[in-house]
Amino acid sequence: MIVDCHVNIWNEEHVLPLFREQMARIRPGGMSLKADADTLNEAMRGVDRAIVFALRYGDSAGIESDDETTAACVRKYPEKFTGFAYADPRRADCMELLRHAVETLGLKGVKFGPIYNGVPLDDPRMTPIYEYCQKNDLPLTMHMGTTFGANAPLDLGRAIHVDAVARRYPDLKMILAHMGHPWHEECIVCIRKQPNVYAEVSAIFYRPWQFWNTLVCAQEYLVTDKIFWGTDFPFSGVEESIAGLRNVNAVVEGTGLPRVADETIERILHSNPFERWWHRGSPV
Repeated sequence: MIVDCHVNIWNEEHVLPLFREQMARIRPGGMSLKADADTLNEAMRGVDRAIVFALRYGDSAGIESDDETTAACVRKYPEKFTGFAYADPRRADCMELLRHAVETLGLKGVKFGPIYNGVPLDDPRMTPIYEYCQKNDLPLTMHMGTTFGANAPLDLGRAIHVDAVARRYPDLKMILAHMGHPWHEECIVCIRKQPNVYAEVSAIFYRPWQFWNTLVCAQEYLVTDKIFWGTDFPFSGVEESIAGLRNVNAVVEGTGLPRVADETIERILHSNPFERWWHRGSPV
């Protein structure tokens, strides 16, 4: 079984000029801006199931999607997608939106991007989100690592800040997206230290040297069983993400440097969040 644990969704009207401007700067070769439900379903043909969520990064990345878009995708393709809500603690109606997403729309987890919303993990506005997630057995996926957004404060993407939250909420399952790149060691020591914290490898295979270092480090810390696979679609696709993982050792071929074990590669590729991220068992 292959599960993509990190898929973004938005419709055309959710893409702001800021996103197009920043994509032109960081990806001059261009990329598809389409990430609607039908596009996602076609793109995810190569996986058994995918976790999908909207982004509310309007003022930093230039995408302002919503939970209704996520829920509509899940309703249209229920055999393929499981939906997570998005939490923006800057909004006065954040908890109202979160309760609606979970209790009315039926979404099964929560996504948050501290670096994009400019809200530190220890901000008091995060407390009701953590408490709601822990009470309702909702895994919390967080963007960890750097970003292209010029308005996003880099320090808020560092996984070291998760440690204190994990100790405060030991029953809250947290997933650190993108292995905290380029601070992957902080991510790895955090998931090693805290039983309720996991990580995932979406959107780092296209930095081959960093990707190899990350997985070798994870092997040395014996945490490869806590790492999950994803794409970060549409920023990267299924086939290229699988190929990037399986070819991770290409950068060290012919050297005496250690290799990422085949067992590690296959364990990550076939990792199943539905077996690990919920205390009460799989939501699907």
